[in-house]
Order: sequence, then C-alpha cells, then structure tokens
Amino acid sequence: MKKIIILAAAALLMAACSNKQETKNNDNMKQELNLTQEWDKVFTLSDKVNHRKVTFETQYGLTLAADLYTPKDAEGKLAAIAVSGPFGAVKEQSSGLYAMKMAERGFVTLAFDPSYTGESSGEPRRTASPDINTEDFMAAVDFLSKQDNVDAEKIGIIGICGWGGIALNAAAADTRIKATVASTMYDMTRVSGNGYFDSEDKEESRHAAREALAKQRLTDPMAMAGGVIDPLPEDAPQFVKDYHAYYKTPRGYHKRSGNSNDGWRVIGTQAYANSRFLYYINEIRSAVMVMHGENAHSRYFGEAAYKYMVEGQAEGYNFIGKPNPVPENKQLLIIPGASHCDLYDGGEGNYIPWDTLAEFFRTNLK
Repeated sequence: MKKIIILAAAALLMAACSNKQETKNNDNMKQELNLTQEWDKVFTLSDKVNHRKVTFETQYGLTLAADLYTPKDAEGKLAAIAVSGPFGAVKEQSSGLYAMKMAERGFVTLAFDPSYTGESSGEPRRTASPDINTEDFMAAVDFLSKQDNVDAEKIGIIGICGWGGIALNAAAADTRIKATVASTMYDMTRVSGNGYFDSEDKEESRHAAREALAKQRLTDPMAMAGGVIDPLPEDAPQFVKDYHAYYKTPRGYHKRSGNSNDGWRVIGTQAYANSRFLYYINEIRSAVMVMHGENAHSRYFGEAAYKYMVEGQAEGYNFIGKPNPVPENKQLLIIPGASHCDLYDGGEGNYIPWDTLAEFFRTNLK
C-alpha cells in the first residue's frame, strides 16, 4: 500500500511539473508588444464599429499585432473575417480599411500585421517566409475561433495584393476557412521565380538571381530595397505612378509601412522564388472570389489563379492539375475601369464593391 501511495505521489508530481512546463512554454510564446493606442490609420474610424488593439500567437512563436473591429450593437455569435495585405504594407493601410468596411456590414473582422512587419514581432524586420506567412493567416483563424462573439464555423479571409496568393495557399491548407477573397492579387512566388509576366522564366535567369542573393547574404544581409521610388521619374510606368499615388501621399502613406519607406530586406523573400503558393488551390472546396481591376497590371495573376483553381490548367507553373471538385462556388470578379491600387482603398472611382464582398461572405459563411 505504501508503495502505491509513493507511486501515486510521484505521478502527481510529474503531472504538476508537466503542466508547469506547458504553462511556461505557452508564456514563452507570448511577447509583450509596444502597441500604438492612438488612431493612426490612413482612413477615418467609422461610427458604426467598435475597435480595439489585440495580439495573438503563431505556431512559430511569433506574436502578431492586430486591430479587431466589431459592429456596434451586434448580439450573439457572428461570422468573422481575417484580413492582411498588401505585401509590404501594414494594417493601418488597406487591410484595416477592408476590415472596417466588412465590420460595418455585420462581421467581426481582424486586420493584422504579418510576422516581422509593422507592430508584430520578429527579427530581423521585413522578412518573409512562405510557411510563416501562411501560418499568419491560420493563426488569425485560431484567434477568431476563440472569441466569444464569433461562430468558429463561419470564418473567412481576405488577402490583398501579395497576400491574395498567400490567402489562397492558406485556404488550400486550412479547411476551417470557409470563404476567401483574393483582391488585386499578386502570386509572390511566381513573380519571385519568373519575373513579371514570366519574362525571366528560365533556368539561366533564376541561376543568376540565386548567385546574386547568395553574395548578398555575405556582403550585406540587412540591406533594404523595394520601397516605392520617390521622387517619381517622369517616364515611370503607370503602375509605378499608381503605387506612388497611394504609398507616398497622404492617401496611403504610413511610417511603419515598408512600401511607403525603405522597402523590404533584399534577401527577405529568398525562399519565395523556390516555392509555389498555388499548387493545391485546385483542391479548395470552400468558396473563393478572385477580384481584380480591369486595368490592373497584376490582373494576369488573378486570372491565371482562377483558371487553375477551377480547371487545373496552370500558367506560370510547370504542371497540370485536376479540375476542382467544387467549381460552382468559385468566381472571378473583374472591376471595370479599376487599376491595381484602386482596389487598395477604392481610388477616385470608389471601385471596391463593398456590398458585393459582404454578400459573398454572407452567402458562404452560413
């Protein structure tokens, strides 16, 4: 009997230690962030929503900063949407606007800064990873699923610009995501590996780029590049002028945005060139809307993604997949007259169809 008591006590002690270690590990994942509490967005706070700053942890041990928007006077459990993008931007810009507009229409929404970006944790700053960025979206779904006012079975995501491709990759990986919008999307892995319009889609070009990045890692791994050029050359292409009109003017400038300032680490997206986000999107069974401006230089990314997602016919990828098992809930929405950056905030033509987006989510988050 004495031996049994001793063994039971030892088991309890081990369990206590285990629980203590688990708590310690969970605490270690949480990092204190110095969040700005004043309203510093590039858009005005709507009087139809409540707003507060929040943080959440990813499975890579990073803590992300986010803005949580809820409809005023809402009751019960609501459908929810996580939003991020554009690539190199922060939640005070386009993603926050999308989140607020969807909250006005009855959703709980979360606009977050990706890992290594904005107010979120991660060193060195402005670094990207296909795995980590996809996890950012899935961690946002984790957070929303645990909120008392959210129906965990009714969660969608919106990815803007470069985060449109990441959103599709997350939707292919995580079946909890019931509806996805990829707005004015870039496929960052395709453009990193193939260049614009696949102009560098050859082994020789990729080899030269790999050599340059390998040298960069030894000479100056912290070098930054890719911020929107300023002052703007007179002969700049129209899409560069469009970027300048958003990121470098009061319309969209933000001090924490890489695109508004000195850009991204030169080697910060090195892994993107050897990855492909869209490989399994033809297997996404949940609802997807790909939305692009008619005049967007990036339109070919969205059209190719939609075609592959539905038909299994890839462009910019050396493979052919099977047609989607659920093609009827996929749609391609082309906005007449809109450019790439018009879908960041609506532009002068108020091009973003907010009510159409809300109806898409209402239909598919039920």
